Amino acid sequence: MEAADSIRTPEAYFSNPAAIADYAEGPPRFVPGFAALHAMTGILLAERASADARVLVLGAGGGLELKALAEAHPGWTFTGVDPAGPMLRVAERTLGPLMDRVELIEGTIDDAPAGPFDGATCLLTLHLLDAAERRRTATALRDRLRPGAPFVAAHSSMSDEPEARAAWLQRYAAFAVASGVPSETAENARTAVAASLNVLSPEQDARILESAGFSGVSLFYAAFTWRGWIAYA
Repeated sequence: MEAADSIRTPEAYFSNPAAIADYAEGPPRFVPGFAALHAMTGILLAERASADARVLVLGAGGGLELKALAEAHPGWTFTGVDPAGPMLRVAERTLGPLMDRVELIEGTIDDAPAGPFDGATCLLTLHLLDAAERRRTATALRDRLRPGAPFVAAHSSMSDEPEARAAWLQRYAAFAVASGVPSETAENARTAVAASLNVLSPEQDARILESAGFSGVSLFYAAFTWRGWIAYA
């Protein structure tokens, strides 16, 4: 998600096969510790999920976290859900032979099977939803988990104080440039995030998970404008 238009109209972007052709190159350039985030997600899930766990991945388009989790945990099976069909086609190509352990569903959380699942993730996705829809989605996801099952969420989340937010967004853009993104593209992305995404503060995000019925909500990842939590159904 590199250009301003891709953030202003995510539905159009993620449904455009040409725009997402090089999707895999984007997240590592904008998300510090992207590969480590996937590794930590697997570790946190495995604390409570068995060796043959069934895992729900919401926002699975692209398949990057599915690939990382499937490679690290060969006994797990996955259901990946995403509203953008073209992104799911990218996921199929990304996963290759790992697809024999993955079911992909085009839709939202409402289209996910009832479960119960042994764990779930939602990475780099919830900031696309407003607070009310984020809470509803989190609640519906918790309803699909076994009691006590782990849920890992990570997305854009930063201070709602204007000066602090501006500073963190500038660092977000600077990291992208340092990772090889053209400065104009990084600045467009910074401007678009500032103007358009439903970015809440970390405190608000944690409260949404708690209000959705999760317990033990704990921050495990903080990287410039990104935050990640572990919580339990």
